[in-house]
Amino acid sequence: MIKEGRILFPKKSSGRPREKKFLADLQSSVTGFSTWLSSKETGFTTHGTREVSNLFNTKIFDFPKPTKLIETICKQASEEGDIVLDFFAGSCTTAHAVMKVCNEDGETRRFIMIQLPEPTDGKSLANKAGYITIAKIGQERIRRAAAKIKEENPEYEGDLGFKVFKLDSSNIRAWNPDRNDLEQTLIDHMEHLVEGRSEEDVLYELLLKRGVDLTVPIEEKTITGKTVYSIGYGVLFACLDTAISRDEIEDLAKGIIDWHKELEPAGDTQVVFRDSAFANDIAKTNMTAILEQHGIAHVKSL
Repeated sequence: MIKEGRILFPKKSSGRPREKKFLADLQSSVTGFSTWLSSKETGFTTHGTREVSNLFNTKIFDFPKPTKLIETICKQASEEGDIVLDFFAGSCTTAHAVMKVCNEDGETRRFIMIQLPEPTDGKSLANKAGYITIAKIGQERIRRAAAKIKEENPEYEGDLGFKVFKLDSSNIRAWNPDRNDLEQTLIDHMEHLVEGRSEEDVLYELLLKRGVDLTVPIEEKTITGKTVYSIGYGVLFACLDTAISRDEIEDLAKGIIDWHKELEPAGDTQVVFRDSAFANDIAKTNMTAILEQHGIAHVKSL
């Protein structure tokens, strides 16, 4: 670095050598955000209030950020493929702005909106309209904003959909034995899934644990009377039916194998079943053996 002239030596003995930074080293594909923005470019909260009121046909949320402000930030600080995160989503102005920017420049960005289920005032217009939490207002705003963008730009083919998730505990019961009665504990844990959870709940936990994107498509087929899910075009198959008889195993396995061949997933495929659905270990072993013979080596049960 000294030979390349990249070190600045101090004139005084008390000083420290410093690395010389060149402009070429600091270049970025993202334009720096300027704090010198006029209200004409960004708007005021009054503009934000008017935007939301027009979407809902009533005043539903106080002092939301104007979409122009967030649009400006998105244009200057994000690019193709980025994920825009708003940790205090409120009425989801950020989601609205991201969709508008994507429509304008044709690039693909995604958003994650996070909002606590903070209740709305019981006397407010929002609450009377059925939006009992701020999160509910945000969800409905995204739906209405997406519909308006599509209405005004019918040729736009970008993705305007979104999914809603709530933080919860695992769907799989933790092993918590009663050391004074292990026999009863074993009986109680024959069913590994928490009571009252839906198949969809379990599917999304499987995605999280496998590191699969939560936005991947989920398809559904009925095979031998059992609902089978394909996640991410065959990256993961799941059958969470409560009972799989010995007579159904071969047909069910064949149906999954045929679907797997049809989808031709690029990577390894995993198939997941509910452990308690099998009559015994022999039935489960037969299912695993049939799938493995046809190239599906990763078979697990919950």
